[in-house]
Amino acid sequence: MTSLLIADDHPLFRAALRQAAEHSLPDCCVREAADLAAVLAALGAEPDIDLVLLDLHMPGSQGLAGLAALRGQHPGVAVLVVSAHDEPRVVRRVLDHGAAGFISKSASPAEIGRAIRQVLDCGNWLPPALADAVTALPADPADTDLACRLARLTEQQSRVLALLAEGLLNKQIADRLSIGERTVKAHITAIFEKLGVRNRTQAGMALKSLELGEPGWVA
Repeated sequence: MTSLLIADDHPLFRAALRQAAEHSLPDCCVREAADLAAVLAALGAEPDIDLVLLDLHMPGSQGLAGLAALRGQHPGVAVLVVSAHDEPRVVRRVLDHGAAGFISKSASPAEIGRAIRQVLDCGNWLPPALADAVTALPADPADTDLACRLARLTEQQSRVLALLAEGLLNKQIADRLSIGERTVKAHITAIFEKLGVRNRTQAGMALKSLELGEPGWVA
């Protein structure tokens, strides 16, 4: 049985995605998550999930950070990003960070169903209205390199990086994650090495580069 995970913090939109998915694949099993922590927990508990429909903005994830964490920690799971950020450059970045496709939140249920089926058939999906503009854009080498580096982080290192980017001190990170300060220091050292940065500021900037503005504004 095909298994899908809908990751969006808006209940009404999750319901719309569920309806489109179940109409397109009547026998599929659909799970839901409202924040990034729940997404990662679901994938950890049920690694047989075939596809994640991922919103770019939800608690614990802003912009491309959630996609990067998901792709790094669960590289075998296909991801179909669903977002109101449908500018060609944003969609190009979504693909560069490992998504199998992109659906605009203005898409019809029929288009959502086609996208789901195509990605589950090991294909890729772009909205027909955006395909030419997106494919005409070259991949940004810096973005591609960052995606590869972030994919090397472990789940715990991704958590530490997110808290580090918030400006938390080692002791605060240790308290938040219920681990020792020495362990936090070891994670930070590994993060610096994997990201190719020298200090906390540069690490935080790397993560912040994944943020997106409001729909209609391109970073």
